[in-house]
Amino acid sequence: MTPLTQLGLVAALLAAAPPAPLPAQGPRPAPIPESELVARLGKTADSLAGLDRFSGVVLLVKRGAPVFRKAYGMADREANRPNTLETAFNLGSINKLFTRIAIRQLAAAGKLSLDSTLAAAWPDYPNPEVARRVTITQLLEHTSGIGGNIFGVPPGGSRGQVRHNRDYLPLFVSSPLLFEPGSREQYSNAGYVVLGLLVERLSGEDYYDYVRRHIYEPAGMTRTGHWPVDSLPPNTAIGYTRGGANAPESAPLGPNTGILPGRGSSAGGGYSTAPDIIRLMEALYTSRIPEGPPPGIGVAGGAPGLNAVIEGDLPGGYDLIVLANLDPPAAERLAAMVRAWLGVRD
Repeated sequence: MTPLTQLGLVAALLAAAPPAPLPAQGPRPAPIPESELVARLGKTADSLAGLDRFSGVVLLVKRGAPVFRKAYGMADREANRPNTLETAFNLGSINKLFTRIAIRQLAAAGKLSLDSTLAAAWPDYPNPEVARRVTITQLLEHTSGIGGNIFGVPPGGSRGQVRHNRDYLPLFVSSPLLFEPGSREQYSNAGYVVLGLLVERLSGEDYYDYVRRHIYEPAGMTRTGHWPVDSLPPNTAIGYTRGGANAPESAPLGPNTGILPGRGSSAGGGYSTAPDIIRLMEALYTSRIPEGPPPGIGVAGGAPGLNAVIEGDLPGGYDLIVLANLDPPAAERLAAMVRAWLGVRD
């Protein structure tokens, strides 16, 4: 079985700047009229859904007011249950955004220094050599050299038994560093599992409780969380995969539930809805989340059977959310088109 992979955060997402209010001069102008943008988006999404290349929710808002919103495809194909505007989707690596905010909140509270080593913040980390050489900033920026497959199967167990950040740690903690910390950048899911466990140690709260209390609740996000895959709440989408991002689009679709961990981690795998993501964006615009990034974020997450994109503060004052329960690039394809129509260069 091919291990799950997760798509990285767009580089511009998580600059270390504090949250910024709307600029006084207003948003950058859009190069096309809103009517044309909405028409293009609707026609393209309809076409891709008709070809079974998109299944999910598309929500385009302008300063909080929806200008396009539509659900496509099935949340559960076996039960013939359609996606709706309120369906929750697996966000993949977008959850790293919440982990990063949590770490920055703890740093602002004086509970750690971002420039310190992991050993200073976690003296009994199970791999002392790694902890001595890696800094918190390097973990945040994917330059730590920590590798390992967090989607592996625990010895003598099953992937479904992985239900907490601490269950992921044995899958990689004994592995040597892939390179000298700080010498280059390489995406690290394992590094963000470490950060999630660090949130617990420094806050005294379970990671899942911490992000709920300090991020979701201040933003008004009521249907966002890390739910076990075998007990998903109602109106949550099941992911469907053709075998991954490189599989032919003619391949048959099957549920991805058998290849998911039992529960997501601080590196990814939590769920949310398009309306909740809009509430998050509004909270960033109004600086209601301490240590949140500026609202002009671009972030994506994906794995077999799931793909999600958030594009904030686009020209014209638009925010775009595309959530899909199909393989990448189901959501990213649409988001890339919208960016191009708005004159945003990758």
